Amino acid sequence: MLPVMPDGAISMTPGLLLMVALTFLLAGTVKGVIGMGMPTVSLALLTATVGLQPAMALLLVPTIVTNIWQALVGGRLMAILRRLWPFLLASVVTVWPGVMVLARVDARWLSLLLGLLIIVYALINLRLAHLTLPVHQEGRAGVISGLANGLFTGMTGSSVFPGVAYLQSLGLPRDALVQSMGFLFTLATLSLALAMGGERLLTWPLLVLSSAALVPALLGMQLGRLLRVRLSDAVFRRLFFLGLLVMGVYLLMRSLIG
Repeated sequence: MLPVMPDGAISMTPGLLLMVALTFLLAGTVKGVIGMGMPTVSLALLTATVGLQPAMALLLVPTIVTNIWQALVGGRLMAILRRLWPFLLASVVTVWPGVMVLARVDARWLSLLLGLLIIVYALINLRLAHLTLPVHQEGRAGVISGLANGLFTGMTGSSVFPGVAYLQSLGLPRDALVQSMGFLFTLATLSLALAMGGERLLTWPLLVLSSAALVPALLGMQLGRLLRVRLSDAVFRRLFFLGLLVMGVYLLMRSLIG
């Protein structure tokens, strides 16, 4: 586990720095190939090695920076905001209550919840489950999904369920879907950073290390873009979500075993 002292200091051992760098290099590579997956990959791997709360802190800067561009580029900014603002707003307002739970509940049970969320997310994207939302239910479902998504984000750091599942159920064009996910991850992670700071779960040493992790994340994204032309997107996606499924099961079993 990550050596975090009572005063917030952490031991910057070569092993820790290498582990964090390799995690974000891999997560960035995945995002470079398929345009998504960096927060989930980094959160799953770091939770399994350093614990949930430090993992959530470490993913903040790379997630925010790499998703701002995704959120703003695509030419659909105003259309997305007009259609999705209730969902996006709801996804923000419940992050702080989720972080309050994070600060007070045994991290073992929240790691178990994270494992379950990753499993559900992987299964949906492996097409073992398929969601289609009728247009007349879009508004109400968006608010409910957003409230749940914000709460889960605060408790586990994961913004993928039910938020991404909701966006996928709308039948958005691919570019609009990618841009919408960028908005979701950017706003949710900004809210998470503020809430963790307010609950004193985000220390300066963790923030500095998170900022440093941006470098391997960006390098990984460049590597992923180079690999994209040589890899089958469909095969890589399937392998990616199968890997997430395995990681989710591992986190679940690890939490149950204690």
